[in-house]
Amino acid sequence: MQLNEEKDKKLKEKKYIQKRVTICLILTFVILCGFIAKLFMWQIVEGEEYKDIARRSTAYTVKADATRGEILDCNGEGLAVNKTGYEIVIDKLYVDSEKLDKTILKLVSLMNKGQEVWIDNLPIKLVDGKFEFINSNKSEIKTLKSQDFLNLTNKATAEECVDLLAERYAIKDAKSKNQLRSLVSVHYNMEKNYFSNSTPYIFAKDISDNMVAIISENMQGVRGVEVQTYLTRYNPEGNTAPHILGALGMINQEEYEQKAEENKEYGYNDSIGKFGLELAYEDMLKGVGGEKIVQKDSEGNVTNEVQTVNAKPGKTLYLTIDKNLQKVANKALETQVKAAKANGEREALYKGKNQGEDCETGAVVMLNVKDFSVLAAASYPTYDLNKYSKYGQYYVSLAKDENAPMYNRAFIGSFAPGSVFKPCVACGALQEGIISPSTYISCTKYYNYYPTNPVACMGTHGSINLNTAITKSCNYYFAETGRLLGINTMYLYAEHFGLGEKTGLEVAESKGFLAGRDSTSWMDGNTVQAAIGQSDNAFTPVQLATYVATIANNGTRYKTHLIKEIRNYERTKVIEKNSVKKPEVVDSVGVSGENLKIVQNAMRSVVSDPGGTAYSVFGNYKVDVAAKTGTAENAGSDHTVFICYAPFDKPEVAVAVVLEHGAYGRYSMGVAKSLLDEYFK
Repeated sequence: MQLNEEKDKKLKEKKYIQKRVTICLILTFVILCGFIAKLFMWQIVEGEEYKDIARRSTAYTVKADATRGEILDCNGEGLAVNKTGYEIVIDKLYVDSEKLDKTILKLVSLMNKGQEVWIDNLPIKLVDGKFEFINSNKSEIKTLKSQDFLNLTNKATAEECVDLLAERYAIKDAKSKNQLRSLVSVHYNMEKNYFSNSTPYIFAKDISDNMVAIISENMQGVRGVEVQTYLTRYNPEGNTAPHILGALGMINQEEYEQKAEENKEYGYNDSIGKFGLELAYEDMLKGVGGEKIVQKDSEGNVTNEVQTVNAKPGKTLYLTIDKNLQKVANKALETQVKAAKANGEREALYKGKNQGEDCETGAVVMLNVKDFSVLAAASYPTYDLNKYSKYGQYYVSLAKDENAPMYNRAFIGSFAPGSVFKPCVACGALQEGIISPSTYISCTKYYNYYPTNPVACMGTHGSINLNTAITKSCNYYFAETGRLLGINTMYLYAEHFGLGEKTGLEVAESKGFLAGRDSTSWMDGNTVQAAIGQSDNAFTPVQLATYVATIANNGTRYKTHLIKEIRNYERTKVIEKNSVKKPEVVDSVGVSGENLKIVQNAMRSVVSDPGGTAYSVFGNYKVDVAAKTGTAENAGSDHTVFICYAPFDKPEVAVAVVLEHGAYGRYSMGVAKSLLDEYFK
């Protein structure tokens, strides 16, 4: 009996437990169903609403550009400085996305009425109601059709591209093809520049004060559109040194990826140095951008802004360039090139062609002999950096100009040196014992040791020594001297003087071409041509200036340079400096002081001797000058080359001038004289 009661009791307890478990399972299932239903409501039924709230109820990090460092001349005068400009910015944090297209069209209309330019990189134009590719912009067309954008074949038409872009950007507000193209272009640029909550879009840059007023008046109450100030690059005298300073441009995809690999922070709207010092010193000039956190509420309103990282400005570059000397160099080149051309046109009337009538271009470099700092370096024709930087019709005209104004002839152009190469040959021959000051060679006008490579002299000089050979620039004397010296020894000495070698400049420069060493083939007869500065010899004006400065400096070659010092943006602290007292030694020519003095005295005779080739211009000059003239044969009129240094006893400056097709040496000498006049005034 008692046993049955215990069994009943256990059975009841078991049933009670099972009942409780069942109730708990049912409650759990009901609660779970409630959660599932709520999640369904949140994610499916009300998903878009909550996504929108989440999007707008957050904080965004917005970056600010750093102030770019400035570039000054040796006296602190501005060459590339900052000035305030105005830009129109569309900020996604503030803009009403549903009204974005109408906002864009309104901005385009206002800019068009004011005849001002907005950023428009779409490689498609509208012609007679049809869309056509802008064929001059092939790289942009390639990008547009690439997998990153439309993923189209090369055969795709402009019409097809516009249609797909309109679909891609869900454009509905366009009432004409003009409006459609404008909207497509802006959205295309926005996508390329990663328009987002943290990256505003620059719709137009460098707008006028008048346009600022128009935008401010007509866009009141339109959220997300703002006229902002920014610092833009300005060159106080845009045509003074454009080839050296360089220019800025919007960063492209390749540059952006490269900087990212280098762990350098760049925004998609950032400008970057494209060439010259702006490129070479990009990292120092750019500075570090700032950051702020912008918070928005669920209604999309900005509730708070907090500056988290302060921007740091870039460094200031002080150049060795003297702006006054640079301006004189520019003017002297222009004057003498035009004079050579005008004279050539007159002479050609009764002497025939190749009298200088084709002279259009030239270059000059002046160095400080004490440290090989560049005091002036000009290339003609030149151009205006301020106009160039707008990349408009002016840029197109420069690109089409057959005289290539954007080409830096002073640092990149390589030219046959002609007879200015002879002092180098003389130094090598003296040092190797091939000749001495008392070695006489009889000039009979035509040197025919190698019948296949005859050398004609400008005169019949008779029996002459080295001093007279340099003074009168005797080709016969140096053809024979060069033959005895040999091409291998000749170019080894040329290398020591910096010919056919980069000089050390901080910007792009050419290595030039050294006969024998760089030639693909060589015959013994070529040596006599090389010895008078012909054959394959081709050097840059900055190399020629370095060469003559090395002669003036008794054989020590320093590093040629453009940077005097680098300071902080406020210009209160020197960060780096090139010392005038301790310049960087690159090489020693290996020529004794005695032999160098022989050549130096001969170069002085070029100017002081009435029979010297530079006597007519510098014979009675107020400062003693040592020099060498050169004429280089080529297609058309001869190039004229001139190198010099002064004062002769205590050299301070060295100059090299090349006038392409100048024909007569007085014009290249005239450029050097103008620079010496300015320096010694």
